[in-house]
Amino acid sequence: MQTLIKKAGILIEALPYIQKLYGKTVVIKYGGNAMINDNLKNSVMEDITLLKYIGVNPIIVHGGGPDITKALKNYNIESKFINGLRVTDTQTIEVAQMVLVGKTNKEIVSMLNCKGGKAIGLCGIDGNLIECEQYKTIVDGVETDIGYVGKITNINAKLLELVAKDEYIPVVAPIGVGKDGQSYNINADTVAGAIASALKAEKLMLLTDVEGVKYSSDSDEIIWEISTKEIYELINKGVISGGMIPKVLGCIEALNAGVNRVHIIDGRIPHCILLEIFTDTGIGTMITK
Repeated sequence: MQTLIKKAGILIEALPYIQKLYGKTVVIKYGGNAMINDNLKNSVMEDITLLKYIGVNPIIVHGGGPDITKALKNYNIESKFINGLRVTDTQTIEVAQMVLVGKTNKEIVSMLNCKGGKAIGLCGIDGNLIECEQYKTIVDGVETDIGYVGKITNINAKLLELVAKDEYIPVVAPIGVGKDGQSYNINADTVAGAIASALKAEKLMLLTDVEGVKYSSDSDEIIWEISTKEIYELINKGVISGGMIPKVLGCIEALNAGVNRVHIIDGRIPHCILLEIFTDTGIGTMITK
């Protein structure tokens, strides 16, 4: 009986959060170990399906770096990264699009459908969902060409709203399209931030392979809440580096565009999405303006 009462208490703790999020949009960037480990895959799909059934409108943006790297290796194409972004030549963009849109996206859609959700797979080419131009990064103060990497210029919010506010769960692959029809590879964290911004989402959640943001690389202490100003300070100190930079910059852009809350959470924890959204303590790092 005590076990049952405890379960009831957990549901009651979640009630105010369910009420607050009812009818709201939550953008979830799905990546890292949660895309590799079967148990974690299942828990994430269950969390997302539950969100939909209780009246939340989840939108999934997925990565696929390990799958792309593996496919490139099979084609004897070397993987290179600059500032946490994949250098994308003609061969690489073809492989990336094939893997992200044709394999990874459809696997996620299938898993959600098996859990009772109604998922629809999309990429930035569909309905000009993600319009972009070529992005050039800065290396030692010099603008550097890293190939077919996209800088987002527009998100077709209407398309996503039509799907998400109906009975469906959009699953978006981070491939954008230029005015000339050229495909571009885009960092999934950046896409998630841009979509959350365009839709003025209630929450943006990034699933990662770290517990959260920390004050130093050798610290075990997670920063539960951090401001955008403090984020820039940690980047300048080199504490936030590599692939974490586009994550936090995407978070800041989303906040500046009107997203209410941004969370970086540990995707290696089972049911991490529910733990963050529906408990008083939450997990990971919340970034605020």
